[in-house]
Amino acid sequence: MTQGLFIMCSGQGGQHAGMFDLARTNPAAAALLDQAGIRLDTATLFDNAAAQPSIVAAALAVWEALRAHLPTPMLAAGYSIGEVAAWSVAGALAPLDAIALSRVRATAMDDAARAGPGQALVAISGMAIEKAAALLAQYGYEIAIVNGYDACIAGGLASDLAALGDAVAAEGAKLQRLPVAVASHTSLMAPARPAFDAALQSLRFATPACPVLGGVGALALHTKTQAMDELSRQLVQTIRWSDCMDAAAEAGVTVALELGPGSALARMMQARHPRIACRSVADFRSIDGVAAWVGRQE
Repeated sequence: MTQGLFIMCSGQGGQHAGMFDLARTNPAAAALLDQAGIRLDTATLFDNAAAQPSIVAAALAVWEALRAHLPTPMLAAGYSIGEVAAWSVAGALAPLDAIALSRVRATAMDDAARAGPGQALVAISGMAIEKAAALLAQYGYEIAIVNGYDACIAGGLASDLAALGDAVAAEGAKLQRLPVAVASHTSLMAPARPAFDAALQSLRFATPACPVLGGVGALALHTKTQAMDELSRQLVQTIRWSDCMDAAAEAGVTVALELGPGSALARMMQARHPRIACRSVADFRSIDGVAAWVGRQE
């Protein structure tokens, strides 16, 4: 069985009505969802307050079912809110503590967004990152997440979105508004940090079994101090997911597994580093099937 396992925890965007179905086939995973009070309501699936804890719970419930059947990961990482789940996958945070932290994070971010004008988050593709950053700045937008050489997520005020969209289209690129009402990973989230930092400070933190790649710096992190700093900074600073994928490849991972919901991270990793075997749990119909696939990646 491979010793180069990289666990990736999804961010927002892949939520769906069946996102807990695989986990609920396992008694321990189902019990975790019940203990966390996670109930699926499709009407609020993309509301920040419901989405963040649901996404963390989905990842950690599947991990609860899988972890006894897989080798200890070489690395873990998470996309946006997924970084909270990644610290639990690494063994540093108890699953219920990670889910509770995600609730605080979502509330703090929602409060920050409500304190001022409406915010928006958009995906931009077909434009080099350096050029996109310069164009975005003209309309008060900031790069929230770098996904690739010509793909990023950006956040800013909703009132500036139409003008930004026209400018992006004029450059021959594509802009798509995302179903997220907060400008995550931009300076607009600064008011969210005090409440979130207080929750981070209160965490019970164990020594992780593997490092977590921080989204802001794409560095392997090990300690509570590092986790607190990184999780706090990523509220207001750009996440460099493309660098995280590169760092995992450079570290020698041989197989990457996304803990859903969705498979966006698996697709990005496969496209960027095709020599690394990569799948999402969303591709499988059973926990045994996931474990068997990982086991075949010699």
